[in-house]
Amino acid sequence: MRASDTERERIAERLRDALAEGRLDMAEFEERLDAAYRAKTRGELVPLVSDLPAPGEGTPAAPVPTGGWGVASHGDGWAARIGRPATSRGGVAVCGGFGRGGRWSVGRVFTAVTVMGGGDLDLRDADFEERDIVIRCFAVMGGVSIVVPPDLHVEVNGFGLMGGFDDRGTGPGSPGSPRVRITGFALMGGVEVKRKPRKGEKPPKTLEK
Repeated sequence: MRASDTERERIAERLRDALAEGRLDMAEFEERLDAAYRAKTRGELVPLVSDLPAPGEGTPAAPVPTGGWGVASHGDGWAARIGRPATSRGGVAVCGGFGRGGRWSVGRVFTAVTVMGGGDLDLRDADFEERDIVIRCFAVMGGVSIVVPPDLHVEVNGFGLMGGFDDRGTGPGSPGSPRVRITGFALMGGVEVKRKPRKGEKPPKTLEK
């Protein structure tokens, strides 16, 4: 029987959960995930999860702490936020602005374009279409501000000409965290990436200074 996209994604989600729970290491996860998306039949999908517990049969997840610093720092927390259908893949601001915040789902590739305008992206409560996300920023006499939580893996490697591309938000995340790569170009404009705690959370002393 031919496999459907929904069945492939269901297998991919179980693999992500297994990675977050420590049942698979990263190399095994990447190998199986690649095989899942290349599978043409159901028979090719079954062996990929045959040694993993069925949904609902694994060890119950520990409760996620609230009011603290690690709302999504546990693998189980991140696993629940990865693999969600994208609700936005880009934003454009020409002599105006756009914003994305609260509970939204970031597309695998998100493109932000500002021309004499501004864009605000808040990833603190966001979901993610895939574990690897690329945010491309193009600011021309405009700006893009990106807020990320301290437990998210972030890489910044954009370029600024008569402008700025702030890479101070670069840093590793907690186990199971998505990897967000922020790239692009700023011409007489700026891209700012800053880490902030989620609402109601107290930042570590190193970030309070």
